[in-house]
Amino acid sequence: MAFRGDRVRLNVGGEVFETTAATLAVAGRDSMLGALLDDDWNLRRPSANPDTPPEYFIDRNPACFAVLLDLLRSGELHLPPSLPEPLLLREASFYGVLDLVRAARWGPFDGNRLRPSTSISGTAPGDGTSIRASPDGGCCVAHGSMLHVYDWTFVEHPPITLDYLPINAASFLDPSHIVVTARERPGKMSGGMALFSSSNADLLHRFHVRHDNQLKSFTAGALSFSHIDSKIFASCKGRCNEYGIGVWDQIIGEQSDFFYELSGCPLGDSDSLQWLNAPSSLISATLFPKTEHCYIALLDFRQKNVVWSWTDTRPGLGLTGSFDDKRVLDVVAMEDNRSVCVVNQYADLGFLDLRVNGGGVRWSSRSKLRKGRVKNEEELCCPRLASQGGQLFLAMNDTISVFSGPEFVHTSTLRKSHGGGICDFSIGGDRLFALHSEENVFDVWETPPSSPFL
Repeated sequence: MAFRGDRVRLNVGGEVFETTAATLAVAGRDSMLGALLDDDWNLRRPSANPDTPPEYFIDRNPACFAVLLDLLRSGELHLPPSLPEPLLLREASFYGVLDLVRAARWGPFDGNRLRPSTSISGTAPGDGTSIRASPDGGCCVAHGSMLHVYDWTFVEHPPITLDYLPINAASFLDPSHIVVTARERPGKMSGGMALFSSSNADLLHRFHVRHDNQLKSFTAGALSFSHIDSKIFASCKGRCNEYGIGVWDQIIGEQSDFFYELSGCPLGDSDSLQWLNAPSSLISATLFPKTEHCYIALLDFRQKNVVWSWTDTRPGLGLTGSFDDKRVLDVVAMEDNRSVCVVNQYADLGFLDLRVNGGGVRWSSRSKLRKGRVKNEEELCCPRLASQGGQLFLAMNDTISVFSGPEFVHTSTLRKSHGGGICDFSIGGDRLFALHSEENVFDVWETPPSSPFL
């Protein structure tokens, strides 16, 4: 970088900009702008006049470059109202500074500071059934047998289609790969689980279940990942003895283990799986209304046993009122790895201590959260839970409530879209995505940066 302290002149689309090599270096050596400073770059040349800074011509949009150059100079992103954001993102991708734009676009995730960013209308007919966030801020939305994939700039990629097989679950293994589970079709090996490219929807790998050295057809349901030891977990229902939770290696895609159902432990029907890194165990939950009674278990795959469990069929578990009032509809393990939060259809939150096997639920009534702006009873949506950054999130009807602090006090409420009740939501890449049931639309919530985005 011989010219780090020197001036550089850039002619972008006929408009001349003058800056310093130090400013361009902020873009990083791997960016197109950083490459201008590389002695090995074949287009780099000094000016004919030693007193005149070298000039380069770039045939791109000058208005966008002005915004990006200001970002390199100040660290702040100011977008004029006349400049469309998709155009800026396209140009930022060309220059290799998308990460800088994204860092300036929003701050660290904080549920109490989330603000609506945009709403995206889906292209598929009918309502979406589930939404999952990507680690880099994109998402995928399931509609029956089709999965629509969006990158973090909300450009829609080719959809993943399963030949009319209903999608049970989908989740990003990483920003480039999506794992999809589906119901098997009678008489064919079409169901199960597969890995797809998020960019072009190519089928990359089909995961198999083997029992007694024979290949088995199966229906896969809930998903979870352990990135520490590169494992994929999925609940499985087969035709013979392969009911339980399968384990596959993320790298080679081969089955590495299987936790078969134990007596009274409905693992093959699990609605929710969540891997806990600290105890190296898996939370499995079978919920109402799939089963009449909820069953939650903590599974140790090393010892092949259930190290903790809870069910609402046992007496004396701290339940008040009828069982109908306390049927569990969703569950999430808290980030401290010591407790589990559950919720019923009335938005009552309950907490289970993972250190006390078979202990009772500490219920907390949230009656003020039960009402939402829905038009009729048909739009009422089941409550959904998530935990992120030490905060607890509860979606109920058309609102998402945020709970903070050691006692999880209700600290804020998110409500925006015209799309009716929230049927699912997901958090990832410093964004919260809320999928609405009445219309095929999802909202995106982000935390504003410390400097305003104009």
